[in-house]
Amino acid sequence: MLYFRPVRVFLSVTLLLTMSAAAFGQTPAQRLAQWKRVEMPFHSEGLSAREKQMVAKLAEACRLLDAVYWRQSDTAGLAQYQSTKDPVLKDLFFIMGSRYDLLDENKPFTGSTPLAPGHELYPHDLTREAAEQYVAKHPEDKAAIYDPFTVVKRRGERLVGIPYREEYKALLEPMAKALREAAALSDDKAFTNYLRLRAAALLTDKYYESDLAWLDLKDPKFDLIFAPYETYLDDLLGVKTSYGASILVRNEEESRKLALYEKYVPQIQESLPLEARFRPSKAGHLTPLEVMDAPFRTGDLLHGYQAVADNLPNDPRVHQAKGTKKIFFKNFMDARVTNVVLPIAKKLMRPDQAAKATAEGYMAATVLHEIAHDLGAEFSKPQGGPNEGKQLPITEAMGPVFSGLEEAKADVVGMYGLAWLMSHGAVPAARQEEFYSSYVAGIFRTLRFGTGEAHGRAEMMEFNYLLEQHALAEEGGRYVIDYKRIPVVLAALAKNLLEMEATGDRARAEAWMTKYDRMPAALITALAATTDVPVDVYPVYSFKTDLP
Repeated sequence: MLYFRPVRVFLSVTLLLTMSAAAFGQTPAQRLAQWKRVEMPFHSEGLSAREKQMVAKLAEACRLLDAVYWRQSDTAGLAQYQSTKDPVLKDLFFIMGSRYDLLDENKPFTGSTPLAPGHELYPHDLTREAAEQYVAKHPEDKAAIYDPFTVVKRRGERLVGIPYREEYKALLEPMAKALREAAALSDDKAFTNYLRLRAAALLTDKYYESDLAWLDLKDPKFDLIFAPYETYLDDLLGVKTSYGASILVRNEEESRKLALYEKYVPQIQESLPLEARFRPSKAGHLTPLEVMDAPFRTGDLLHGYQAVADNLPNDPRVHQAKGTKKIFFKNFMDARVTNVVLPIAKKLMRPDQAAKATAEGYMAATVLHEIAHDLGAEFSKPQGGPNEGKQLPITEAMGPVFSGLEEAKADVVGMYGLAWLMSHGAVPAARQEEFYSSYVAGIFRTLRFGTGEAHGRAEMMEFNYLLEQHALAEEGGRYVIDYKRIPVVLAALAKNLLEMEATGDRARAEAWMTKYDRMPAALITALAATTDVPVDVYPVYSFKTDLP
């Protein structure tokens, strides 16, 4: 029997917004209309012929990577995507990267086959409980089954982990070749070195050396995210990574503005409401902050939720050795704020507070969100149970709850860090209301994704906690922030979330997220009035998006 999330007796977020297709006959065209088409052009003016050729090679590699992502996400959906003649369905497949609707609790928008929680990364009939029972009986197989770079398959009565380098070899080899050819066209020696190392990593599943080389890039004109990093596809064990890629072109003026935040990262880490033994020093670690335009994204950076920022790599060994890189996708940030965040604020917040939400305030909250992914504990150290005293990756300790918990931690600890910056004079305290209004506007935007998506699960919890603690209140269909109370409440929430990850207390985290995942009736009514505001952007690129 397939493992599913517990059935909820309350109305889903999607029911509020889209009136569930199954119940109300929503057509594919109506589903598609929720996404705003936005052009994301590649501006090649001023680039040399070699630079244009290099970017073309990077785009070739990105298309190959997208083909791998589809094989991780939904192979049956891939076949339908490639064969359908219906342009609306084609667009829905392209947006979702599968046949499952992110906005309808991952229900299929074509056919009736339910989503397996591990997508194509595990046997469809495998449950988390069965996997954990299996490794308890066969501890010699645990490393391969929990490896972030393996696909789990059945071999008779055994479960085996097939390395990505073997499972996707037919696509990884030409992908690596395209990266090597791009490297030969680059005039940036450090970028050339990174591309060659990353090409080698694709064929070995060993990304550590190339991750370090990536962090060593100094203000690159061109950059590239290209690896299996995130675990959003894995709702079974929460450890398997999916491939994502983005070509990046530096926005020099906006990047310079972020230097202010970078220098305070060690002090924010030291200030966290978490025991010192769980707070490794960030002094001397690299925390490059880059504002880039992303003219082409594929894999988990293309399908579904459109990220406006990223904090990578996710390997805690890299965090310990050097740190992480925070990337802000300027073209996607501008599209989100213009088309979604500010219009939602005007509909759901009290007018005077909605007017305080700004693109700059949303950017500040996003910057601190990405910084906060790298704050707190680097590993879980369970305080009881069979793993007491062990040091575990947080992903393994927390299991399927990790993605939602980590996104909530980044939101809340990010706002805690912004409050620290204001209290220490690094950022004007006069902007407090702007920052909190922008943060709450962002919550309303994300709630529309429902709890079938990690960010939606996270912000549903945050919203309900703010209501419970009276930092947010509903008045006549609009929401009002208590500007004096909200920093205190967020600090308390930060403490709870940081402790859960540090101690690897999965039961506490699951109970916490479940407690706060109910949609209040007033918000159901309020969100129902936002159907004329797009849920997210649908990027349209200059590059070909056909799968190889």
